[in-house]
Amino acid sequence: MKHRIVVLGAGYTGAIAAGRLARRLRREDVAITLVNAEPDFVERVRMHQVATGQDLKPRPFREMFAGTGVELRLAQVTGVDVDRRTVTLTDAPGSGVGLNAPGSGAEELPYDTLVYALGSRWNAQGVPGSAEHAYEIAGRPGALRLRERLARLDAGQSVVVVGGGLTGVEAATEIAETRPDLDVALAARGALGDWLSPKGREHLRKVFGKLGITAYEHAAVTGVEADRVTTADGTAIPAAVTVWTAGFAVHPIAKATALEVTGDGQIVVDGTMRSVSHPDVYAIGDAAMVMGPGDKPLRMSCASGIPTAWQAADAIAARLTGGKLPKVSIRYFNQCISLGRKEGLIQYVTADDRAVQAVLTGRLAAVYKELICKNAAWSVANPTLGLPVRRRRVTWERAAAGSAVEASA
Repeated sequence: MKHRIVVLGAGYTGAIAAGRLARRLRREDVAITLVNAEPDFVERVRMHQVATGQDLKPRPFREMFAGTGVELRLAQVTGVDVDRRTVTLTDAPGSGVGLNAPGSGAEELPYDTLVYALGSRWNAQGVPGSAEHAYEIAGRPGALRLRERLARLDAGQSVVVVGGGLTGVEAATEIAETRPDLDVALAARGALGDWLSPKGREHLRKVFGKLGITAYEHAAVTGVEADRVTTADGTAIPAAVTVWTAGFAVHPIAKATALEVTGDGQIVVDGTMRSVSHPDVYAIGDAAMVMGPGDKPLRMSCASGIPTAWQAADAIAARLTGGKLPKVSIRYFNQCISLGRKEGLIQYVTADDRAVQAVLTGRLAAVYKELICKNAAWSVANPTLGLPVRRRRVTWERAAAGSAVEASA
């Protein structure tokens, strides 16, 4: 009987983890199932581009994982029972194929090892009117909905992006560059680019000025209406369209399980991405509470999520085969920010994500950012390439126990 590994979610982290496991373990010993609701890979870091009308290269999972031994299941995850080691699935919208008996559309999928990579979604923060009136770009459906709305805006109409972080800055600059006829503004809770170095902030302000973007600083949005947003000091900012980028919230399923989670619903893991409460469960990406350098939690990002996928896959393979557990420290090197298609900002940072003086700006930074995005997508689209072949035989005593010798941990 094969050891059953189920990976939930095929974003950057889930897809990379499934491919890396296929590269590390023998097909005769393991059955790897990748569960995802959409048939194509979504380049989440490019959703601001999709929203402004740009088309991305299709990346069908069935083509990506053909010949790897990874089985793709198009389904939505509706529940996880960590005590019974089962996942409840329902038909993905538009899949056209029932998962169980005719007319049922529901199934329990058993696992021996679970990789939880369901990621995050947009967070309305409980602000009145945000869920009803704001648009989001945390996923493809939201980006396409915003795309359709922006296409119907007439010249001179206003777009307000709420949130001064990386996603907000990228969205505001992309919209302003693509639609210079619109009145684009960004509302930030703090100062514009307050996490950047002085040189980084200076360049960001320069680009905002060049693109005609109005920055409302120290402007916490407390209400959203169909035609405006309201800030904490009572200021009303006209907004024919409001784009909400003020943070992310993790998928709620983990919080409904017996897994140990944080107050926000992230699964608490050790240095190998294994759940501290259930050793047969691993969590990666935004779904995991991972401690980084300086004993600081890693922020939700592609930059920190992909290394967690590497760590989890290598740890699972090591525990199943009796290999050495990985001890790689996950750290930051830079923050790559696109400012439209012609401008960029690379802010170099310390291991714990604090800005240093060094920055890269302009066209060269835009090229750098583009290469980073393409490399991340290539890693997903070629899940078993780029790694040496190290398929090892599973030690069944270890697989049955669900753990390995921890002396090397």
